[in-house]
Amino acid sequence: MTPATGSPPTHTGVAVRATARIRAEHNGRATTLPLLHSDGPFHLRRLRSSGGRARVSVIGAMSAPLGGDRLALDITARKRAELEVTTAAATIALRGSTTDPAGYDVRLTADENASLIWLPQPLISTRGSTLHQTYTVDLAASSRLLLREEQLLGRTAEPPGHLTTRLTVRRAGRLILDQHTTYGVPALAWDGPAVLGGHRACGQLLVVTPELHPLEEPVHLGEDPANGCAVLAPLADSRALLTTAIAPTPARLRLLLDAALAVGVPAMRCGRRGS
Repeated sequence: MTPATGSPPTHTGVAVRATARIRAEHNGRATTLPLLHSDGPFHLRRLRSSGGRARVSVIGAMSAPLGGDRLALDITARKRAELEVTTAAATIALRGSTTDPAGYDVRLTADENASLIWLPQPLISTRGSTLHQTYTVDLAASSRLLLREEQLLGRTAEPPGHLTTRLTVRRAGRLILDQHTTYGVPALAWDGPAVLGGHRACGQLLVVTPELHPLEEPVHLGEDPANGCAVLAPLADSRALLTTAIAPTPARLRLLLDAALAVGVPAMRCGRRGS
């Protein structure tokens, strides 16, 4: 991720191993944050609570992930806790001094009657980088999740690196989603008409909540394919909706994901930019 303002420490070229941890608990009156453990490039900052929800921002303290790095975020909302986590800036995958791939693992856990919102800024895959990113989500039957992820494949006039992402979600111990995507050389046909169609911004929005009203059929958003499009569709678990979107720019991608959220779950609508 991009570093915070000021004079942050620089990456030494030695692969970084770091795991930052956040734990939110409900004390009977409000959600508290008994554990905020910063590590490596991750600096965790408390934000002002909103509507009883605890909020945390993840700030980059050095350039990461670079080749060979192994980074992880472990985020847990205990019983009845309400937690929102954002990032202060985009995460930029860079080549580094080694050809080894970097790993970035995000683990999200929400216990009974807990609410967990994960709204990071985009992940940017730059030329020459190799990054394997995973999301592992474990939800109780009565918990609620709002997860947004966005990727920008290459900076301006730049081809992307090699990016693989995997999103695995379990609800009440049952697997409800296991999705794997790969972009950039040596993947085949990743930028063809059946996948990105020339677009360079892609992302998805996952909503899981017991109060969800099941959709009868998928909803398509975006009238002009040149400006991007999105599909809002129910999963086999009727309490989960997944939106997948592609667009020419990150701003357009965000608009499509916001529109999908407004259509699918008005009660869980959140402000743009994850603030």
